[in-house]
Amino acid sequence: MKIKDIRASVHTTSIEVPLLEGRVAGYGRAEQKEFVFCEVETDEGLTGVAVTGHFLARSVVAALEHHFLPVVADLDPREVEAVHQRVWQKLNPRTMTGVVSSALSLLDIALWDIAGKHEGRPVASLLGGARTQLPVYVTFGFPQYDRDQLAEAARLQVAAGFTALKMVVGVDGGGWREDARRIRAVREAVGGDVDLMIDANYLFTPTEAKYLARAVEDCDLTWFEEPLHQNDARALADLREHTSIPLAAGQMEGHRWRLRELVERRAVDILQPNPCYCGGFTEARKAAHLAQIYNLPVAHGGGWPLFSMHTLAGMMNGWILEWHLGMGQVGLQLFPGSPVPEAGKISLSGRPGLGLDVDRGALRDTLVR
Repeated sequence: MKIKDIRASVHTTSIEVPLLEGRVAGYGRAEQKEFVFCEVETDEGLTGVAVTGHFLARSVVAALEHHFLPVVADLDPREVEAVHQRVWQKLNPRTMTGVVSSALSLLDIALWDIAGKHEGRPVASLLGGARTQLPVYVTFGFPQYDRDQLAEAARLQVAAGFTALKMVVGVDGGGWREDARRIRAVREAVGGDVDLMIDANYLFTPTEAKYLARAVEDCDLTWFEEPLHQNDARALADLREHTSIPLAAGQMEGHRWRLRELVERRAVDILQPNPCYCGGFTEARKAAHLAQIYNLPVAHGGGWPLFSMHTLAGMMNGWILEWHLGMGQVGLQLFPGSPVPEAGKISLSGRPGLGLDVDRGALRDTLVR
């Protein structure tokens, strides 16, 4: 079996967010407007699919179609190490990230989908098959909410069956003090038996992050995700020594060496490799094995749960899956009938590959180019 073609396209959509009137353009924050859909075809007619996010989306499409395809055409899609070796040698010998990592992620995910379909096994099973069901947390706390809406939205998600919630910090005009008030409002709204995570998306200075962590130490947070500019491993390690709140990071890192730095610097308590950004399942598996050696759990951040669920289900140290309200909705638009959370858990379908059926009408309706 050989790789025959790679097709990629840019899409956009809108989502419904509880308590906000009308539909929200994109799938989360203001910049999350576009995503990339990719399909890899083999000479035997098997195809694999993948999705990644908004970062330089048009450049990712160009990279796949004009640079990656000539390099990997005619390789066996099941021999993922050979594919990665060729890509590193020909396209990325200096270990850059960004566009090349996103493009490699799409290619690799699609190849695992093909391999699973060929073998008649789910990708999670090919990765190790540690479990078939995962705990789930919902990323519900969008910055568009005011404080009262945020508390009410949290109650709605608990009523819907979620026992773990994540909210965004670092973007409110009131600074870290308002973030602290918003965190307390959510904790008071849902009580002490619900896990609560906060995510700064790299937006704090080390000093600001320390101020916020100190202010909410008593809120029993499950983790503080990506608190610092540039995911600075040195500064994260320092922050970790100054707070009892566990730190999580890694979802946007583009390869195993950046993820290794987080682990070896003792910068995180939870590692978050996301196959949609780090180079696919092949790279995410290596990061998970690295974390396993250091007795660290692997959790999901960065969205696109219909893909990351296979990493967590496959690996021994896989833990909890993010159900991002925006990216969850996008996934169900493109792949109707996919697994959804129930009572705070999600079960894999057990179908071959990723187990996803593409809605071609949805692809056409969301197409940008």
